[in-house]
Amino acid sequence: MRITNLLNDFFDLLYPNLCVVCGTNLQRNEQCLCLTCLNEIPKTNYHLQPDNLIEKRFWGKVTIYRGTAFFFFQKGSAFQKLLHSLKYKGEKEIGVVLGKYAAIDLIESADFSSVDVIVPVPLHPKKLKKRGYNQSECIGKGLSEILNAPQDTTTLKRIKENTTQTRKSVFERYENTEGIFELSDKAALADKHILLVDDVLTTGSTLEACIRELSQINGIKISIFTLAVA
Repeated sequence: MRITNLLNDFFDLLYPNLCVVCGTNLQRNEQCLCLTCLNEIPKTNYHLQPDNLIEKRFWGKVTIYRGTAFFFFQKGSAFQKLLHSLKYKGEKEIGVVLGKYAAIDLIESADFSSVDVIVPVPLHPKKLKKRGYNQSECIGKGLSEILNAPQDTTTLKRIKENTTQTRKSVFERYENTEGIFELSDKAALADKHILLVDDVLTTGSTLEACIRELSQINGIKISIFTLAVA
């Protein structure tokens, strides 16, 4: 045990494990985030608030059971580093760890603790090949471990790439996401309460497209979760 501890100390010295937000050395019981930064995450707590602002975004468009996000996205903030590192720097573990932290909060709500299956928003195969991983799937993995719900990465498929939604009108966003997803097996999620997972909620158009496709399934109940909401 003593030799193991010495080796761990040696490797920590050579390759320090740093907080992705503030850059301080992490303690042995910390992952990706130091305790100080973890406590400073600007949480929404929407999982405890039915009819919250996220759910209202989808009113009159698609039907969802519940919706929440872990924290508020603030452009230029230190926490923007988390999402950037997860999405563009290959730091997949950030998604898993944040998914776990978020799930610990979600189990406080009977609505979210009752989820049967976790479904990450899929990437188009070309983008998946280029990036090497799906960041939403990483988040889903962390959620799955704490919520004790399996992750389904095969039923919902992305069959068409679409361009950025940011400067499009409502109608253009609808057109841009029309027909970009399909279901491989409608029976797989029948009569299930699913948690649809994405990294950031901005316009909501991609999630709407997923929900429209998933809503074809008999008896399905759809809730949504994103790490951040802009």
